[in-house]
Amino acid sequence: MAAASKRPFPWHIGVFLAPAVLVYTAIMILPLFGTLQLSLFRSVEQVQTFVGFDNFRTLFTDPNWSFNFCNALKNNVWFFIIHMVVQNPIGVMLAALLSSPKLRFTAFYRTAIFIPTILSFVIVGFAWKLILSPIWGVAPNLMGLVGLKSFFTPWLGKEEYALTALSLISVWQFVGIPMMLIYAALLSIPDEVIEAAECDGITGWSQFWKIKLPLILPAIGIISILTFVGNFNAFDLIYTAQGALAGPNYSTDILGTFLYRAFFGFQLQVGDPNMGATIATMMFLIILVGVCFYLFLVQRRLRRYQF
Repeated sequence: MAAASKRPFPWHIGVFLAPAVLVYTAIMILPLFGTLQLSLFRSVEQVQTFVGFDNFRTLFTDPNWSFNFCNALKNNVWFFIIHMVVQNPIGVMLAALLSSPKLRFTAFYRTAIFIPTILSFVIVGFAWKLILSPIWGVAPNLMGLVGLKSFFTPWLGKEEYALTALSLISVWQFVGIPMMLIYAALLSIPDEVIEAAECDGITGWSQFWKIKLPLILPAIGIISILTFVGNFNAFDLIYTAQGALAGPNYSTDILGTFLYRAFFGFQLQVGDPNMGATIATMMFLIILVGVCFYLFLVQRRLRRYQF
């Protein structure tokens, strides 16, 4: 009886998962372990020699490396903070507005806001660089039309403004992603919950703050960790708008551009694949710590709000 009731092993699951696992292993897992291995070696007389954690010691103690690494890390943190405090709250507010049944043309608004997310980084970087140019850009004239031309300054050309300006450009491009995810989360709230709130006299924005917002906190948590991972992997926009040197004077240098210069070299600087792999490993560890912090500390507290 026991043998007859024993279920056969679900081999079909392995068959369907195998292609995805093989592709993921080939393009993600193997390069990751290759990078970790490369960070433990150093080229000595054109021979790869095992040096253990000596490359990490160089990265943190050698002034030629530690200063640039700390500068890139600091800029990356600021890049992430702007996305967290500007992009995600705006995405939540846009989703709340678009989920209102009284709003017309919501499909058009969703499409218009989401379109920039599918644009190429190259197009976005060069387009905004031209728009903000003090010589041939349209920004000075547009600000002049509303009497704000005196506030215009070459934001991408000043050290104190360049990184913030690029961060806001990135916010403009990707605000559609948190908007759509939160919009989907709002639509998934059961109608019974909304009807019960309306019976208690909770409507409008009061209903959003007291009822809907606590229910979509898990989705906001997922968006926050995706923002963290995406920002600490950023590279394209900075490289397109400011080049590999991340000017002016490395004020827009983040870990991605620092890794690029270290690994491949730039202009007269010779690339060092081992130190580049060391920087890439540090980026991986920073992202890993952030993701683990979310999974083990934040997500557990947000599960109570899930249906």
